[in-house]
Amino acid sequence: MSPTRGEIGNGRSFTLLERAGRLLRYRFQIPLKRSRHSPEHTARGVAVGTAWAMTPIFGAQMAAVLITWVIARKFFKWDFSLINGLAWTWTTNVFTLLPSFYVFYVTGQVMMGQFENLGGQETFDKLSAIFNDPKLTGIEAASDWIATIASDWGLPLCIGWVPWSALSAWAAYRLSLNFVIAYRKRRAGRINGVRS
Repeated sequence: MSPTRGEIGNGRSFTLLERAGRLLRYRFQIPLKRSRHSPEHTARGVAVGTAWAMTPIFGAQMAAVLITWVIARKFFKWDFSLINGLAWTWTTNVFTLLPSFYVFYVTGQVMMGQFENLGGQETFDKLSAIFNDPKLTGIEAASDWIATIASDWGLPLCIGWVPWSALSAWAAYRLSLNFVIAYRKRRAGRINGVRS
């Protein structure tokens, strides 16, 4: 008998939080640990993926990483881990999309000095209504959603993501570089300890 969803072979059932933790570990942590490249190469991939994740081009982020990888290798002789870059675009997803766009919008409003309409609650309510409207098909909802964002949030959204993308890429590079270096040191210590 095969295990049911949320169980492993010994019949242990995982809570939703445990399953989410396992998914995060397999999607993000394991590729960092298994990379055969230098820590810098791996960290550059994480940085590029995170930079594209923090943009309002949801749905095209993985393609953007691939295009960046091809251009960087061909024209600039600069390389990064494509696998890690692709994986880390998933830091923004369907669950974090609206909050991310809202933070980009508010940041753009601050950058433009438009403090009177800082919250954008009216547009946020429109987006929520479109997102939750059962009468709209997927394509209709997406086109209405994009049109609302472009007309109401356009310029602030388009400039508000820039500092988040740059800051996130820098933080992702530093954190992943430190993680990979520390992991490899621990692993080398365990291997050397066994051989001694």
